[in-house]
Amino acid sequence: MKKITIAVDGFSSCGKSTMAKDLAREIGYIYIDSGAMYRATTLFALQNNIFDSNNEIDTSLLKELLPSMIISFKLNPETKTPETYLNNQLVEKEIRSMEVSQRVSPIAAIDFVREEMVKQQQAMGKNKGIVMDGRDIGTTVFPNAELKIFVTATPQVRAQRRYDEMIAKTGKADFNEILKNIEERDYIDQNRKVSPLKQADDALVLDNSSLTIAEQKEWLLQQFARVASQS
Repeated sequence: MKKITIAVDGFSSCGKSTMAKDLAREIGYIYIDSGAMYRATTLFALQNNIFDSNNEIDTSLLKELLPSMIISFKLNPETKTPETYLNNQLVEKEIRSMEVSQRVSPIAAIDFVREEMVKQQQAMGKNKGIVMDGRDIGTTVFPNAELKIFVTATPQVRAQRRYDEMIAKTGKADFNEILKNIEERDYIDQNRKVSPLKQADDALVLDNSSLTIAEQKEWLLQQFARVASQS
């Protein structure tokens, strides 16, 4: 059975990363979290005062500093899951904060940022045998991926998942603030000029609003087995 490329796209807080990580682990593929790369870039921008007091982005400064930014993934020896490092510093927790969540979509919409991320992602996946999730993996990064999945769920369901995650991690969260952030990100992601979020013509749609994790996993493994056996 030949190795294939699996592209998982969809809206924020659909559980794409968890799903893609689990699928990669199950089938022995490498998982690449493209969303974490944009979040790490946003954290980098915050660390370097690239946002002004009105949250406007100094794109000239970001472009100047971007070559000094190194994003990498390392496997946690205990959990066996990849974690995000920014310039050799573990930032997995920091990139999931609301401060980053509220600013990641504008950063991800910048053309030179996306060009750099796409270049790095394509290099990571040149040998196939990978699962990558994000917003434009099946349309821009890997348009020839053998298996493309587009994940969706209602904004309310996604907000509740994000709320539960933040309560578990930090003990505090505001559901209405999270829902507003999700709806704003949806609009920005779908309407940006560079690589907008959209379903690839040949993608399979997975609405996981009412699916259990086990049901979702079974569906994903079925799709993988079907496509991989044909490749």
